[in-house]
Amino acid sequence: MSERNIAIRYIRPILMSAGVLFKQQATDLFVIFTVVIQPMIVALLALWMLGDAVDDAIYIVVGSGMTGLWSGLLFNGGNSITRERWTGTLETIVGLPTAMQVIVIGKNLANVTQSMASMIACYTISSLFFGYPLVVQQPWLFAISLVFTGIAFVSFALILAPLFILNPAVRSFQNGMEFPVFLLSGFLFPILLLPNWTNPISYALPTYWAARALHITSQGLATRHELLFVWAMLLGFSALYLIMSSWIFRAVLRKARVDATLNMQ
Repeated sequence: MSERNIAIRYIRPILMSAGVLFKQQATDLFVIFTVVIQPMIVALLALWMLGDAVDDAIYIVVGSGMTGLWSGLLFNGGNSITRERWTGTLETIVGLPTAMQVIVIGKNLANVTQSMASMIACYTISSLFFGYPLVVQQPWLFAISLVFTGIAFVSFALILAPLFILNPAVRSFQNGMEFPVFLLSGFLFPILLLPNWTNPISYALPTYWAARALHITSQGLATRHELLFVWAMLLGFSALYLIMSSWIFRAVLRKARVDATLNMQ
């Protein structure tokens, strides 16, 4: 396939889908609260409660930003599909020559990009309110880890999106999925504080490896071997989810067409 065909078939639809959703959500108060206000509140409360006991404020701030990334992905990623159903455009999108998976990748890209604002907000507000010197010790490695985190989150959302296409009742479980992932991923504290039986669950979540990469690079604790291993896990999960999502999308859309449930409210 030529580069021009690849751009027309994949890159252009992804960017167009991301651009449209980004504009739609730019003034959405729920989105602003989820990706900016909520993680900022989490950071301020955690720093205030710990007070002088905070050994490294950057750990709390990065973890609070991660809560915004996950919440944005969970709520806004799923709701972007629900919004298409409510406006009656989901059937049209499914019937396009462009694969539904490509459209959803664009939506997820917009959601993750907007959620990155949560980290910037946490860094700025925490520094202004508490006067903590929020310095990223390994900025280039942190930036690379942030890119890999974005890729992993976009891929992870491809597993969640088909569930919202298949059954809108999945939205009822969104709130229940938010805080368990916060805890199991070690956003605000190491998972070693959790019971040992929960550790395998944490290792199976890309959110844990993303948090691990960002924490060790922001604190300056990243060694070459550990960081390469964490990056490999993030990329490995991303590839796995892309492969799995292709099969899930085909199965879900086939069932939705047979059952005629795409417009089900």
